[in-house]
Amino acid sequence: TQKANRDFFTFQQNNFVEEEGPMDLISLHYFQELSKDLNMTKTAERLYISQQTLSNHIQRLEQYYNAPLFYRKPSLSLTCAGEFVLGFAQVMEKEERNLKDILSDIERQERGTLRVGASTVRSIQLLPQILPDFHKKYPRVSVSYEDGRAFQLEKKILNGELDFAIAFSKEYHPDLIEHEFLQDPVYLCVPEGLLQQYYSPEEIQAVKARATEDVGLEDFARLPFSMMDTRLGRLLQERFKRAGIRPNVFFTSPSSSQIMPLCAMGVTACFATHMALLSHLDQLGTGVNIFPLLEGNGPMTQSLSLLRHRQRYLTHFSKYFMELLFETTARMEQVQIAHIV
Repeated sequence: TQKANRDFFTFQQNNFVEEEGPMDLISLHYFQELSKDLNMTKTAERLYISQQTLSNHIQRLEQYYNAPLFYRKPSLSLTCAGEFVLGFAQVMEKEERNLKDILSDIERQERGTLRVGASTVRSIQLLPQILPDFHKKYPRVSVSYEDGRAFQLEKKILNGELDFAIAFSKEYHPDLIEHEFLQDPVYLCVPEGLLQQYYSPEEIQAVKARATEDVGLEDFARLPFSMMDTRLGRLLQERFKRAGIRPNVFFTSPSSSQIMPLCAMGVTACFATHMALLSHLDQLGTGVNIFPLLEGNGPMTQSLSLLRHRQRYLTHFSKYFMELLFETTARMEQVQIAHIV
C-alpha cells in the first residue's frame, strides 16, 4: 500500500502519456473505479492495468482540472473537487451508454449488455423464467446480474451501474421511475406433524377452522420457527411483537431456499410468499398446512417493483425484458395454492 501511495503521489512528467488536451472517457472511468476502492493496488489489479498507468490517468485529470481530486493522508479519499468530478464522470458514463444504445437501435444491431440487480431469492424465482425467451429473441445481448438489497441497487442505478433493479416498493429517489408489477401474498407454512407434536387434536381442528378466515399468530405460539433475515422477516417479527408473542426462532437465514427444507422435513414452521411457494411446492409435498396471512381487509402482501433511471434510454431489448417480467409475474399470480391439508 505504501508503494502504491508513493506511485500515486509522485508526479513523473517523463512518464506522462499525453500532453494536456481534451478529456477522454477512459481517464474518467479509471477515476470512478478508484473512487470505489480508494486503493491504487486493488483498483489496478481489478482493471488489469499497472499502478503506473492508473496513476498517470489520475495525474492527467488533476492537471486538466488544476485541482487535487484525492486527499493523500491519512488514507486515500475524495476531495470536494473530487466529489464534483465523480458526479460529472457518472453523468458522462450514463450519457455515453445512452448514446451507444441509441445508435445500436438506429442501426438495429440489437446487441449490448443489460445490467439487472435483485436479491438472490428474487433472481432465482424470476430470471430462469425470463432469460430463455429473452436470449431467443436477442442472442447478441448479454445479461449481467448483480445481487444486492434495495438501497444498494438504488444507488447503483443512480450511479449508472445498473439498468434495472427488482426491489420492494417504497419511496425512491425522484430520478428513478418505479414500475410496481407484483403483489406477492404471504403465507404461514406449518407441517402437520409439527402441529400434532405441539397441539391436541381438538386444538388443531379449531386452529384450522379459524385459519380459513385469518391466521392468529397466537394460535401457533408454541411452534419452533425458521425466519428470514430480510425485510419480510422484520415485518413478521413486528407482527409477533404486536400480538405479544416472542416466537421460538430455531433457524434464521436470508434465503427461503434454506428455510423451506426445514419446513418440508417437519422441523419448523416458516413464512413464505406466493412466489417462493411456487418454487418449493414439490419439495414441501402434501404434509404442510399453508395458511394465508391477512392484514386489514385483505391479504398481507409484498409489493415488488422494477426500478430504472428516469434519464436512461430504453433500448428495444430493455423494453422486451420489462414485457417478459410483467407477463411472467402475471402468470405466476394466477397459480392457485391449496391452503390447508
